[in-house]
Amino acid sequence: MLDAAECPPTFSTPPGLVRGVIAGGEAAMFAAQEGVEDDAGAGRAAIAAEEVTTADSVVGLTASGRTPYVLAAVSEARGRGALTVGLSCNAGAALSAAAEHAIEVVVGPEVVAGSTRLKAGTAQKLVLNMFSTIAMVQLGKTYGNLMVDLGATNAKLRERAIRMVRTVTGASRERAEEALEASDMRVKLAILRIERGLDAGEADARLAAAGGRLRDVLEER
Repeated sequence: MLDAAECPPTFSTPPGLVRGVIAGGEAAMFAAQEGVEDDAGAGRAAIAAEEVTTADSVVGLTASGRTPYVLAAVSEARGRGALTVGLSCNAGAALSAAAEHAIEVVVGPEVVAGSTRLKAGTAQKLVLNMFSTIAMVQLGKTYGNLMVDLGATNAKLRERAIRMVRTVTGASRERAEEALEASDMRVKLAILRIERGLDAGEADARLAAAGGRLRDVLEER
C-alpha cells in the first residue's frame, strides 16, 4: 500500500497504475483485522473487483507463503491471464506454486517469534521498492539517478525540481524557476525548454515520440 501510494508523487503516475489491495480493505490499514486473511473468497472477489485482465501484473505478498486470501487472489489473477508473482519469506511456499514467478526471500526466524512485521515485512518492502523503481526506470521516469517525473506538489518537491533542472542544465536558480513555471512545474519540460528551446507542446510531443525518455530527446541530432 505504501509503495503504491508513493508512486504518483515520485513518478507522476496515474493513481490507477500501481494499486494496493489488502485483506480487509482500507480499514485494515489502520486497525488490524487478522481473521480476514483467512477468507479465500474475499481474495478472489478483490481481484474481480479490480477487473484484472491480461494487461495487468499481480504481486501476491505473504510472509508465510500460505495465506488463503493471497493464494486465492493470485490464483484468480492467473486464471484471468495476468502476470503473477508470489513474494514470500519461506522456501517452497504454496504461493510459489500458485504464481507464475516465485520470489522467496528467506529471512529466518524473527527476533520476536512470529512477528513478521520485522525482518519479513522489511525484506518484502525492499523487494517492492525494486519492482517499482525498475519499472519506472524502464518507463522513462528517471534521468540518471534523478526522478525527473516527480510531481512538485509541496515546497520540498518544488525545491527538488529546481535542483534537478539546475543539475541537468547548469542553469541559474532564476532560469530554472522561470522554466518550471512556464512548464507547469514539469521537470522534463523545463529541461527541454532550456536545453532545446522547446515550448511545452513541442516538448510533450518529442517526449511522447521517445517513450517519455528525456535522454533520447536531449541526444537527438
